[in-house]
Amino acid sequence: MTAHPFISLLKKDLLMEWRQKHALFGVLLYVGATVFVVYMMNGQPDARVWNALFWLTQLFVAVNSMAKSFLQEHPHRFRYYFTIVKPGTFLLAKLAYSTMLMIIMSVISLILYSIMLGWPLAHSGLFILIAITGSLSLSVVFTFLSAIAARAQQNSSLMAILGFPLVTPILMILSKLAATAIQPVYMPGWWGLALVLLALDVLIVFLGLILFPFLWQE
Repeated sequence: MTAHPFISLLKKDLLMEWRQKHALFGVLLYVGATVFVVYMMNGQPDARVWNALFWLTQLFVAVNSMAKSFLQEHPHRFRYYFTIVKPGTFLLAKLAYSTMLMIIMSVISLILYSIMLGWPLAHSGLFILIAITGSLSLSVVFTFLSAIAARAQQNSSLMAILGFPLVTPILMILSKLAATAIQPVYMPGWWGLALVLLALDVLIVFLGLILFPFLWQE
């Protein structure tokens, strides 16, 4: 690799995503269809239901988008990557790519929600910031789970099994944080939840950097 390995790997993933646009468009179609079905069934829901639906949509988008992060790599490619890059660099490149993709999906979801399901937010900027933070959290969790699934005989069902206990507290924290952007009054204590969420993200990345080299060598 002529450039820095991190940059080269990130460019490689972006190029593969562009060449396989059907997968990206499939996720976009899923988001659009989900929002449209909710609109047809219930119209424009109230703020609390809107918030819950948004994060459920983000969960399924993360599962469908992040699953292919490692699973799309052929097992023989891992042997090649093993000879040219460090495992930590490879994992960080995947995390960066997944985070970028998830943020784009979150922005598109917000646009579709605002068009079809309304915009019941008192603090739009705060909610967008929370959505970006949530994209980071979900991408970190499911990228690491995708790595485990890819090294376990390409068993994607492991993502759902291992992801549920990890994602549940993250979604609960994100939902409570987003409630502060919906309510027109200040809600104390949300900074503590934000710090807990960031601490969970850092912990998962730290564990990933420690454990991934062992998965890499399998």
